[in-house]
Amino acid sequence: MHGSTQRIITTHVGSLPRPPHIVEAMRRIEAGADYDRAAFAADVERAVQETVKKQIDIGLDVVTDGEMGKLGFINYVNERLAGFEEPKEAVKGQWAESRETASFPEFYEWVARLNAGTPPPKRMSLVCTAPIAYRGKDILQRDIDTLKKALKQGSTVEAFMPSISPATVAGYHKNVFYKSDEEFLFAVADAMHEEYKQIVDAGFLVQIDDPRLVTHYLRNPKLSLEEWTRWAEKRIEALNHALRGIPEDRIRHHTCYGINMGPRVHDLEMKHIIGLMLKIRAGGYSFEAANPRHEHEWRLWESAPLPENKVIIPGLVTQSTYVVEHPELVAERIMKFAGAVGRERVIASADCGFASSATADEIPATVAWAKLSSLVEGARLASAQLWKRAA
Repeated sequence: MHGSTQRIITTHVGSLPRPPHIVEAMRRIEAGADYDRAAFAADVERAVQETVKKQIDIGLDVVTDGEMGKLGFINYVNERLAGFEEPKEAVKGQWAESRETASFPEFYEWVARLNAGTPPPKRMSLVCTAPIAYRGKDILQRDIDTLKKALKQGSTVEAFMPSISPATVAGYHKNVFYKSDEEFLFAVADAMHEEYKQIVDAGFLVQIDDPRLVTHYLRNPKLSLEEWTRWAEKRIEALNHALRGIPEDRIRHHTCYGINMGPRVHDLEMKHIIGLMLKIRAGGYSFEAANPRHEHEWRLWESAPLPENKVIIPGLVTQSTYVVEHPELVAERIMKFAGAVGRERVIASADCGFASSATADEIPATVAWAKLSSLVEGARLASAQLWKRAA
């Protein structure tokens, strides 16, 4: 994993808004309608070409395919794992009884009314009824080949591919096959190991998308902080098991709070997370730092035991507001983190993805790209100051 040795390099978290025709096609797929698979694959390839070109053109350094071919950053994996089937009964939404919805019911009722015309992503929660195995090698190879082809359009520092964490997969699905939740979790970890390894073997960084690590506390109001800590330690153990044999410097870990726009008063604080996060065998750590609930937490990195060979990838623009951050604000945020851990160990990024589900309306494309452009310009401004000061 490249660090910022001569300037602050930039990246993002992975998910970017899909073109309208891709979204419409995915809605038909989710509804179970017939569709032309060859035509859809060709549309996805064109969309990857376009989104990679746009990333290169605005100056992002570490890029990806925007997850153009995925129904969502979580439920994409359902077609890649054997051992699951559709639930026989409707599954209750996992945010329905969260700390946030309990504290601000009128806000989330208002959000539900706003989104009444957008159907929720389907097949988020399945039931494990047989041994879990990874069956997605061909699908993943297609994504790998598509990204490699798109990268020929210009120069980048590196490329990455996001992949979901065992904790998030196990958190969404119900187990009726394995004897215990722990056995189920580690079976998921063994299967996901295949995906992580294939991505790295292809020459890309693998990014572990791990929102469940911190949202589990939000979703379970009866859980104490101590109980969450014990829960999280076991999920980190499973993730490290899934990452076995993969060089740490080819791994970046991302966690976030899941709720994009809302009061967010029940987010875990970084002081509760940072020590656990650094136990994950990754070369870089991506986390939310730009939204108003967490911007002040940069100071924790002044005393954090960050190993010398690792980097941080803080969010410096956020998906939690439509306001486009000024480049000078982005530069100031970068300077704070650079002062805390050293300029060479900061990669500028976003808080989270801009389109976590292909079929849900989140950040409009023009706003997402404006935020990423501001990120790049802010990194340029910060680089001019950081490297001038050292001269």
